[in-house]
Amino acid sequence: MKARFLIPFMMCGLVWFSSCDSASDNTGTAKMEVRMTDAPGDYDEVNIDIRSVQIHKEETDKEEGWLTLDNINPGVYNLLDFANGRDTLLASASLPAGNISQIRLVLGDNNSLKLKDGRVVALKTPSGQTSGVKLQIDAELKEDVTYVVLLDFDAAKSIVARGNGQYNLKPVVRTITQAIAGGIKGKVTPAEYKPGIYVISAANDTIGGFANEAGDFLIKGVKAGTYTVKFYTENNEHDKTLENVSVSQDQIKDLGTVDLSVK
Repeated sequence: MKARFLIPFMMCGLVWFSSCDSASDNTGTAKMEVRMTDAPGDYDEVNIDIRSVQIHKEETDKEEGWLTLDNINPGVYNLLDFANGRDTLLASASLPAGNISQIRLVLGDNNSLKLKDGRVVALKTPSGQTSGVKLQIDAELKEDVTYVVLLDFDAAKSIVARGNGQYNLKPVVRTITQAIAGGIKGKVTPAEYKPGIYVISAANDTIGGFANEAGDFLIKGVKAGTYTVKFYTENNEHDKTLENVSVSQDQIKDLGTVDLSVK
């Protein structure tokens, strides 16, 4: 087998968001990132200690409906580092497709405020460390689509002066949920060709994967755009190229059956 046939596999996980999937991995899940940004406040620092991020899958507020995002970046974040359009990744996970109603931030004890005069004071969060800060989302996750939930903090409104030189943290956060990537799926025949698959953008960004034993393939994490899809077989005897494959950010584009025996 030629070395070029291995390139799609080696690229998986290096380009875009978890792109390497075959149709056999289709388990009715969507992928989600939770990112945080901020509106500027009149302080030098607003430091928030984030320990856990959870998503609620039930329409009711039952405790068993909460799912913890497993890929979490816990730590103390200065909200003012993420003003003016900047953001940071808090957590990500694969979640069951379907409706989500809320997101919850569980906070730690190391929340603080640095004032303009250089003083650093503690931020009290009465419920943040126990039940968590709950925010409404009300969004539908479609199977195999990649989403971002953006937490847009308002630092100025989130800080409440108590009048005795102390401050409370009562987060005012706007949530924005949007699909950011779809995918491409289909079936190759004959299945025994087991092609490697390139999905190539107009800018030559490439992601890829392989068809499974039955010939099915699913390439996730494909951002909205128009692509060239190339199928590479051993010895390049049955290679095939499809041009102008259009994908939207909330769509899994189905190419149907791709017959590699026909040039």
